[in-house]
Amino acid sequence: MSFGNSSDTDSESFNFPEVSIPRPVRFWLMLLFNIPSIVCSFCLIIHILMNRTQRHALHNHTILVILIFNLPVQLIDITFYLIFFSYGSIQPSQPIVCLIWWFVDYGCYAGELVLMAWLAVERHILIFHDRLVLNRRGRFLFHYLPLIILVTYLLLFYLIVIFFLPCENDYLYTVPVCGESPCYESYGILGVWESIVHTIMPVLLEGIASIALILRVQMQKRRLRQSNQWRKQRRMIIQLLLVTALNIGIDIPGSMLLLAHLCGLPADYAAEAQLYIFFLEYFVVFLFPFILLSQFSDLRKTIKEKIMGVVRRQPHHTATVKHTRRDIAMNRLA
Repeated sequence: MSFGNSSDTDSESFNFPEVSIPRPVRFWLMLLFNIPSIVCSFCLIIHILMNRTQRHALHNHTILVILIFNLPVQLIDITFYLIFFSYGSIQPSQPIVCLIWWFVDYGCYAGELVLMAWLAVERHILIFHDRLVLNRRGRFLFHYLPLIILVTYLLLFYLIVIFFLPCENDYLYTVPVCGESPCYESYGILGVWESIVHTIMPVLLEGIASIALILRVQMQKRRLRQSNQWRKQRRMIIQLLLVTALNIGIDIPGSMLLLAHLCGLPADYAAEAQLYIFFLEYFVVFLFPFILLSQFSDLRKTIKEKIMGVVRRQPHHTATVKHTRRDIAMNRLA
């Protein structure tokens, strides 16, 4: 997933648009990670929507939106990759396939980055400024409205720049993601805006907000630990730190490299490393649902019971010994 081609010169760094890992290895890695990740994502989404307590919990709403943003990556982006690995080219080789792939690859992954940054900021509101969301007006202004604005902005931005911007795209059907070269990235300031606002700033903001949360918690740890409020908030804090550690650990090297390129670092410097970073970014999507599942003990218990129920219903084939009686004549003639 690439957000680094912000100019014509940047595109030169992608003369070899694939990592050196063999395609069959990447095929099986993506397939084996993606299938359980999809199942876990659907389990989480259904659990949050169907469970009244989880559905009304404010701290689950941004998580739910992130899961929904990740689904097109899991269902469409990865599927296109698997087809490409199988055939060696984009199938079918049509511009609409490239446009859809770009929209999912760029838009949905950028949405995940931006929403993760908002998740980190929102935790400060829900934990330390919960009075702001006690009434209906406060919940709309400080909880629902930011989500609505971010989702609407992201969808409109990528719909416009990919499908409606009056520029000519170069569709490369023999490389993944059609060469990762939508024309808007070299169209005025749009490429630079995307790189800074959709990639670098969200990753930095998420890291800063998460570190600030740890510091604020440590400063108030004694007071919070002696109240029921601490026990209720602990799950939100642990959940944020787990997903942030995954996201920052993989995304921040690419963001720093992208920032260095924008500041004048030669475009061909560390180009191959950047390709590996783009490949590893998919594992944020793969592992994200499982990290969330670790914080939903009731769902884990339900899944465990379902699995054990299936195992118990499996027929057990046991060998039966049939006893036969042999009648022996009382008077046998010699």
